[in-house]
Amino acid sequence: MAAITAAPRKPAPPGILTHRAVRKLLILALAAAILAPIAATQWSGATWPSALTVDVSEPLGRANDWIIDNRDTHPLFLYFFGHVSNVVVIAVRAVYLALLAVGWAGVTAIGALVAWRVAGVKLAAGTAAAFLACGLLGMWVPTMQTLALMVVAVLASVAVGALLGLAAGLSDRMDRVLRPVLDTMQVLPAFAYLLPVVLVFGIGVPAAVLATVVYAAPPMARLTSLGLRGADKEVLEAVESLGTTARQRLLTARIPLARKELLLGVNQTIMMALSMAVIASVIGAGGLGDRVYQALASVDVGAALAAGIPIVLLAVVLDRVTGAAGERLGEAGKSPVTWLYALVVAAAVALAGRLAGFLDWPDGWELNIAEPVNRAVDWMTAHLYSGVPVVGGTADWAAHFTSWVLNPLRDGLQWLPWWSVLLIVAALAWLIGTWRTALTAVLAMAAIGVLGVWKPSLDTLSQVLAAVAVTLVIGFATGVAAARSDRVERLLRPVLDVFQTMPQFVYLIPVVALFGVGRAPAVAAAVVYALPAVVRITAQGLRQVDPAAMESARSLGATGGQQLRQVQLPLARPALLLAVNQGVVLVLAVVIIGGLVGGGALGYQVVFGLAQGDLATGLVAGAAIVCLGLMLDRVTQPTERRTTKKGA
Repeated sequence: MAAITAAPRKPAPPGILTHRAVRKLLILALAAAILAPIAATQWSGATWPSALTVDVSEPLGRANDWIIDNRDTHPLFLYFFGHVSNVVVIAVRAVYLALLAVGWAGVTAIGALVAWRVAGVKLAAGTAAAFLACGLLGMWVPTMQTLALMVVAVLASVAVGALLGLAAGLSDRMDRVLRPVLDTMQVLPAFAYLLPVVLVFGIGVPAAVLATVVYAAPPMARLTSLGLRGADKEVLEAVESLGTTARQRLLTARIPLARKELLLGVNQTIMMALSMAVIASVIGAGGLGDRVYQALASVDVGAALAAGIPIVLLAVVLDRVTGAAGERLGEAGKSPVTWLYALVVAAAVALAGRLAGFLDWPDGWELNIAEPVNRAVDWMTAHLYSGVPVVGGTADWAAHFTSWVLNPLRDGLQWLPWWSVLLIVAALAWLIGTWRTALTAVLAMAAIGVLGVWKPSLDTLSQVLAAVAVTLVIGFATGVAAARSDRVERLLRPVLDVFQTMPQFVYLIPVVALFGVGRAPAVAAAVVYALPAVVRITAQGLRQVDPAAMESARSLGATGGQQLRQVQLPLARPALLLAVNQGVVLVLAVVIIGGLVGGGALGYQVVFGLAQGDLATGLVAGAAIVCLGLMLDRVTQPTERRTTKKGA
C-alpha cells in the first residue's frame, strides 16, 4: 500500500499584527487607554493644566536684576566678560577702520583680485560689480560695517568650530558629548541666541559678534569632525608605519585629507554668520541689518530694499568665492607668484585711490531707489493689494489664508486636549524613529507646557505646519520637474542659488510689500526661505536613483508617471524625508523672525523680551522655541535602527 504523504502546508500570510508600525500603534493605544482617563480626570480641559506649570519668571527676574546690578562691579564681568567685550570691540573697529583707510577703490580691487585668483575672470567681474552696487545704492559705509563684523565673527567662528571639530574628530567620547549640543544648536532658531548674550554683554557689537559665533560655529565643528573621521585609513596606516607621532599624523595626513570638508565648513560658517549678523542688528550690530530693521519697523519698503540688496550681493559673492576655493583646492597654491602680483596690484590701486581722494564713496554717484520703490509699492497697494477682479488682491489672499487655514489649524490644535497632543507627537516620532526618539519629542513638547507657553507654542506650531505643507507641495512638484528635465534644472539653478544665499531677514521685505503685516506674511516668508532646500534635495534624490532600476522599469513598458510613482519616489524616500526635515527646520527659523512683521506667538514674545529687556518673557519663549524645534526635528528625522542578520 503506497504511503500517503500530506502536501506541505503553505506558510500563512503575515498578519497585520506582525507589522512593526501596527505593533507600535497598538502599544500606544493601550497606554492611552490607561493614562488618558487618569489625565482627563485629574487635569480636565484642553490647555496645559496650571498645576503642571512651573513659574520661572520670578527666579529669572531675580537673575536679570542681579546681572544688571553687578555688571559693572562683579569680578566675573570686570575681568572676563569685560575683557572679551573689549577685544571684540577693538577687533571690529580695527577691521572697519582698515576698510575705510583702503577706500572704496581699494576694497573693490582687493575683492575682485581675490575672486579672480580663486575662481576666474567672470566671478572677479561679478565681485567688483557687487561692491560698486553697494556704493551706488548709498550703502557703502553700512556695507563696510557689516563686512567688518563679518570678518571678526567668521574668524572667531572658524577657530571655535575647528577646535570643537578637532576634539570630536579625534575622540569618540567628545563626539558623543558634543553631538547633542550641536544638534540643539542647529535646530535653535537664530533669534533665540540674542537675549542671553544681550543680558551679559548689553546692546552693542560684542553681543552681536558673540551671538553670531555661537550660531555659526556648529557647521564648522561638524564638517571638521566629518573630515577627520572620513580620512583614508590606508593613508593613515601608511603614515603611522613610518613611525610618526599622533601630532605629526594630524598635521601631515588627517588635516590635508580633510581640506575639502574644512573649506566647506568655512563656506557654511560664512553664510550662517552673514545671516546672523543681519538678525543681530536687533541688538545693536549696526550696518546693513540695522538699516533693514529700521526700515521694516516703519514699513519703508524702499529703504529696506536698498539695504537688503547689498546683503544679498555680499552673500552671493562670499558663497561663490569660498565655494570656488573648495572646488579648485589643488590649483590655488601652485603659483604663489600670481598671488604676489595680485596683492601688489591691489595695493597699488588702494594707494592710488588714497592719493586721488577716493576713500569715501562720492555722494553724487548714489542712486536713490527708495522713492521709486515706495511709489511702486503704493501703486501695488492701490491696484494689487485688494479689489483685483476675479482673483482678488494680495491682501485678500493673505486674509483668506489666515481665515481658512491658519485660524482653523490654530484653533484645532488649541482645542485638542493637551494629553492628546503629546500622544500624537509620540506616535509620529515612534513610527518614524525609535522609542528614544519618541521619548525625546514628548519630553520636549511637555517642557513647553511646563514653561507655561502652551497656547502661543501651538500658535507657532500651526504656522509652521501650514508653511511646511505649502513648501512641500510646491517643493516636491518643482523638484520632480527639475529631476525629469535638464532644461528646468538649468533654469532653476540660478534662482535657487540666489534664494539659498539670501539671509532670513531679507525675505521679510517683499512679503511686507505684498501682504502687509500679520501671520500670513510670516508664513509666506518662511515658504520662500525653505523652498530652495526642499527643491534641491528632492531633485538630487530622484536623480540619484539606481539607473538599473529605471532601465528595468522602462523595459517592462512603464510610463513616465509609473516610473516616478513606483520606482523613483520609493527609492528616493530617504532624500524626501530629509527634504521634509530640512523644510521644517528652515520654516521654523523664519516663522519666529515673523514676529517682527506681526507673526505673533513665540516670535513676538522673543521680540518683546529683547525690546523691553524682559529676561523672563524672552528667555522662556526662547526655551520654548528650542523645545519646539527639537520636537519637530525628531518627528521628521528618521532614526537608523541597528539590525542583526540571522542565518536561514
